[in-house]
Amino acid sequence: MEGFDILNLFIVLLAAWGGGALIKRIGYPAILGELLIGVIIGPPLLGFVESSSTLVILAEAGVILLMAYIGMEINFKDLGKASWAGLLAAVGGFVVPFALGYYVVTLSGGTSMAGLFVGIAVGVTSLATKSRILVDLNLLDTRIAYVLMAGALISDTLALIIFAGLSSFIDAGAVNMSEILLIIGKIILFFGFSTAFGLYILPRIGQWMAKKNIENRTTYFTLLLLIVFGLSELAELVGLHGILGAFIAGVFIKDGVFKDQITKDITHVFHDVSVGFMAPIFFVTAGFHVTLDVFQTDLGLLLAIVGVAFAGKILGTVIFYLPSRNGWREGLAVGTGMNGRGAVEIVIAGIGLQKGIISQEIFSILVFMAIITTLSVPVLLTWSTNWLKKRGELVKQFSREGYLILGANPLALLLGKHLSEHNKVVFIDANKGICENAKHKGFNCVHGNILDEATLKEASAKDFRTFLALTVNNEINLLASQLVNDTFYIPEKYIVISPITEIGGSINLLQSVSASTLFSGKVDLQPWIQKTQDLNYKEVEVTSDKKIATREWVKTQFSKNKTVLPLVIVDISGVKRPFRFNDSIEEDEKVIYIV
Repeated sequence: MEGFDILNLFIVLLAAWGGGALIKRIGYPAILGELLIGVIIGPPLLGFVESSSTLVILAEAGVILLMAYIGMEINFKDLGKASWAGLLAAVGGFVVPFALGYYVVTLSGGTSMAGLFVGIAVGVTSLATKSRILVDLNLLDTRIAYVLMAGALISDTLALIIFAGLSSFIDAGAVNMSEILLIIGKIILFFGFSTAFGLYILPRIGQWMAKKNIENRTTYFTLLLLIVFGLSELAELVGLHGILGAFIAGVFIKDGVFKDQITKDITHVFHDVSVGFMAPIFFVTAGFHVTLDVFQTDLGLLLAIVGVAFAGKILGTVIFYLPSRNGWREGLAVGTGMNGRGAVEIVIAGIGLQKGIISQEIFSILVFMAIITTLSVPVLLTWSTNWLKKRGELVKQFSREGYLILGANPLALLLGKHLSEHNKVVFIDANKGICENAKHKGFNCVHGNILDEATLKEASAKDFRTFLALTVNNEINLLASQLVNDTFYIPEKYIVISPITEIGGSINLLQSVSASTLFSGKVDLQPWIQKTQDLNYKEVEVTSDKKIATREWVKTQFSKNKTVLPLVIVDISGVKRPFRFNDSIEEDEKVIYIV
């Protein structure tokens, strides 16, 4: 019996971390780096590592947990926001490449079953890259964003259901009418039981645990592991694949079943265990099964499958999108955004290889197809959305506006007073007395912990365009900025950084969440808070006689031996914005600062 292969596991994890980290630095999902590093260190190229029973077992468990996590991340509210357009994009973006992929394989001599598996693989749309790209391109409040998220959700769900059905027919090994009816009956029973469990039994378990005041995270995590693996095994028993059971289990672990904070914590644990540990083993070892010979022996088929995956996704989306009356150009933008593949496609292809339905050559082609099409998404989505902007056709789903400010100290209130003249302003503070003082002065203030999602939901964080962090605690400022970026996708984030901060690490974190510094540099906040509290300050307004960067303006004041704190810039129409790094003051714009 083969022992536990610690060395191979260590090398694979190290390689997965390195490959994922490198590819993420240029804006792509870690899965691409993990696949590529698997090709490099595995049998296809260098041959440092080979698969083992240890890696196979951990990889299979990782896939189950990954599919559960993908299910947890699905937000069905996005379906309502995208509605008809999202459904059209999903169907068109799946059906057309599915059909083209099937015919390419069968016409080249492949079996019908191999063609169906390839069709599913080219039809899926990765959920993994969407939110990051949408944040980077400032598209989260557009109609395209909701259509993309809904389209990815529907196409991945559709792909999993079709895959599960095909898998059950393959395992049955027969296609007579009685076998078909038996398989259909088992599938109906599985979905019926899963739905009843997810909608009725699981919420009651959550209510019972809440009544008993059970708040131990380990208990909840263990319970959810049992549910995930239980539904996975049930799916296997009825002839479906376990990944479908895990996915459905994840879908039902949603807000409202358990307390919000517990759901959030457990979701993070599933993310860390699956995405951070076990699933990378699967993707690296998937790279082991790739053969580079396809570039010589099957180059025509490789180009054909990449072509139908790429063009079929865009063409199908554009054609099916026309009845939405949102325009073919928007359909083109949606199609370019839906062209990424990822976890679901590689998982399905891997299972097809394992079952002997597709060859190693076809599997390799699907891996390279996923890499090539995903690499195209940021470039083409940027081009297509810029085209829509120039034509005035980039439609907002809703408008984010206003300022969400962390800290209701006297300085923050002074800044908020200026900003509230033309914008909505809401404060968050953990100190109840300070929050009550802000309310007494006419501001809206939410009392609570900024790092608690429930507090941010109460403050309607999802509706704000700009987040400002003005506390004396640099760590809280940075963590809060990361939370509003990752969970509520607030596009603009500006925070205070004190002079004593290890600035290198802080700047790296700021860049990772697309944030910048308030007041255009490091500021010791406490003396300025004290000044404003004691009313021991003077407010000055100056008009700029030339265009100047905010950082240069601050340097000019220091050169005059003036210690000032710039609060806002006033444009020529009188609208005020926070004084921040990476901004510029135009000629005739004003700066309001305190001394």
